[in-house]
Amino acid sequence: MNVEKMISGKLYDPSDEKLAKMRCKAHKLSKDYNDTYEDEVEKRAAILEELVPNIGKGTYLQGPVQFDYGCFTEFGANCYANFNLTVLDCCPVKIGNDVFFGPNCSLLTPIHPMLYEERNMRVKEDGTLYDLEYAAPITIGDSCWLATGVQVCGGVTIGKNCVIGAGSVVTRDIPDNCFAAGNPCRVIRKITEKDSVKFKKELF
Repeated sequence: MNVEKMISGKLYDPSDEKLAKMRCKAHKLSKDYNDTYEDEVEKRAAILEELVPNIGKGTYLQGPVQFDYGCFTEFGANCYANFNLTVLDCCPVKIGNDVFFGPNCSLLTPIHPMLYEERNMRVKEDGTLYDLEYAAPITIGDSCWLATGVQVCGGVTIGKNCVIGAGSVVTRDIPDNCFAAGNPCRVIRKITEKDSVKFKKELF
């Protein structure tokens, strides 16, 4: 029951035994993946298939990675994540095709209550501690690039073909075809044909 409540965005108890076992499995698989060498292709693929079952062809995660559950994250085809991708997928995380992540990016669906009385730890009848949390989904459209250190908060949808500037904290939706940056992240401008590398003579 807590699993269904969690992924549907309702208040839930993360100390639930089933959820704890699922997290433990994902954390172990994340460590197993991180302990491999990048030329151990078959070993890495086997771990990743168990950790993130919904992953598209050609997607490559450099590692290290850290998933809370893994099974609630979906990658499209031909995605790339540089070092230190963190995905706290307490709600579904859906990533489109051809999405690039720079180093140290985080996708963070969990949300804690604002009022401390609702956020603080509680005590069960058996004396164990727990808290109540909720989460909101994250969606990233096709052909996006999230640069170094981008943090995406729960409830955010990033449209297709977007570039999110380094160090941004994305707290609200970003429309298609935009360059957005900052903390909080905001749309700077539309991406146009004028951004083509063919106009950057210094690159040739």
